[in-house]
Amino acid sequence: MRKEIKMFHIGVSEGGNRDWLTDPFMRLGGCAAVCACDCSIYFDLNFGTALYPFEKTPLEKQDYVKFTSVMKPYLHPRMSGINKTRIFVDGFRAFLRDRNENRISVSAINGDESESTAFEAIKRQIDRGIPVPFLNLINKDKRLKEYEWHWFLLTGYADYGDGKMVRALTYSTPEWIDFSALWNTGFSQKGGMIIYDIN
Repeated sequence: MRKEIKMFHIGVSEGGNRDWLTDPFMRLGGCAAVCACDCSIYFDLNFGTALYPFEKTPLEKQDYVKFTSVMKPYLHPRMSGINKTRIFVDGFRAFLRDRNENRISVSAINGDESESTAFEAIKRQIDRGIPVPFLNLINKDKRLKEYEWHWFLLTGYADYGDGKMVRALTYSTPEWIDFSALWNTGFSQKGGMIIYDIN
């Protein structure tokens, strides 16, 4: 079984892109904020929220860049990075609260949960049409080097019984990657993922 959600486009780019940002700190360490911006726009377009303060028809790159500045106080770059899911949860909850949006709840599944628990949660989210912000810290699998110490979105899954894949979206580029390798990092320092519930 394979399933994907349809992300928005800004021009030809799927979702936003950190390379667009002009703030040097955000360009270097704003990946969590970019994930939050992408989720906010997605929720507006698909669930009728009002989180993105700019025109959505069409979405424009310059407005998206301005939106990352709106998100920056909630999920700002820091020396250690946003290296824990609770930092994302707290920041996005504050963003929602300041916009009087109480239909969305935010929680996390940390990297010490079992692989099966995590993958089932991803399936539930994607089946409900909800993207999954994912934090990968360090990983022994060299194929995942580009995802180290990085937040990105999961926008699809494929479950073939003996093989499980997820569709990772970062820098406007999707890639199918092996979920077992992503989740079982080989290190004690773990990332995790964000779970949204939308009433």
